[in-house]
Formats: sequence, C-alpha cells, structure tokens
Amino acid sequence: MTHSTAVGGRAQPRPSAVPPALVVIDMQQIFRDPASQWATGGYEAAAERIRALVDAAEGPVIWTRFVRDPAEPGSWRAYYERWDECRDEPDSPAWDLTMPVADEHAVLSLPTFSKWGDELAALTAEHPELVVCGVATDCCVLSTVLGAVDAGKAITVVTDACAGATDEAHDQAVALMGMLAPMVRLAETAELV
Repeated sequence: MTHSTAVGGRAQPRPSAVPPALVVIDMQQIFRDPASQWATGGYEAAAERIRALVDAAEGPVIWTRFVRDPAEPGSWRAYYERWDECRDEPDSPAWDLTMPVADEHAVLSLPTFSKWGDELAALTAEHPELVVCGVATDCCVLSTVLGAVDAGKAITVVTDACAGATDEAHDQAVALMGMLAPMVRLAETAELV
C-alpha cells in the first residue's frame, strides 16, 4: 500500500519508513444483511475495495467488530430500544465478520461506536499513520477516526472503501472528516493500491 498525503485534495505518496496500519471497521453480517435494521447501503462495493486494500497492506491489518453489551449500560438501553431488532447476544452470528481474516491479522471486538482506545492504540503503537475503511462511515468509522486523531495519529480515510447508513450520511461524514485536514486525508482505493 502506498503511503500518502493529500495535495490538492488527492492522495500523494508520502515518504515513511513505517507502513501504515490498515484498520477495517465493522465489516459484519448485521451491517450487510438487507433485512437488518442496521443494513448499510454500499456494503458490497466497499467490501470489494477493502479486499484490494488488505491484499496491498504492508503494515498490520486490524479488523474491528461492534458487539452489543447485553448489560446495555447508561444511554445504550435507550439506543437499543430504538434499534430493538439488534439486541443479539454477543455470540450471535449477526456479529460475525463477513470477510476472511488471515491468521496474522488482529481482531478487536468492542461494544462502542469508536474502536479507538487502549487496545487499538497498543496494536498500532509503532505505526503513526492509520488507513481506515469500513462501515458505517457516519457512525463507527467517524467515531474511530475522531478518537485516533485526538491521539495524534495521521489518518487516511479510504472514502470508496467505506459505506454509510445512506449515501447522504456517508457524504456528510466524509465532508466532516475532510475538514480535519491535514490530520485526516481523504483518498480512494485506486490511489493507494
């Protein structure tokens, strides 16, 4: 995968001795299933591009999973009352990743939108840059990017390897993350592989 920086809105090669870590957010059955309350339009197109990014990755690949906490602490109870069909138990196949994960890849499961925290920080400690893709752009991708930026990571969001709850939500989230330049760079898959 080419290390990149944004120049004129496009990703350009960036010299770096350390390859970026690829963080693939929540490519799970519950977001792919068209019958799910959390179905994400554009999931399959994003998955195809993510395969190319994984194949080209020179640094570590980290897959994340959103998995409901059955205790539903605090405001999570009201959230799951709104999305009442998504109250699957943690061992449900609804939370399964839909893409193959190699033995050397890490998998991080959390009951939070943001996957940034001590675990992801430790997995990417030697990698100042993260390449981020997955679903949903307007929720877990955005939340993870914001946390990682606050921690000082340089982020490349692969916009065509993400999918939102709707096309409009995806576009709005991408625009918001783009306003965080130069800490966040926007790129497309073809620019990185």
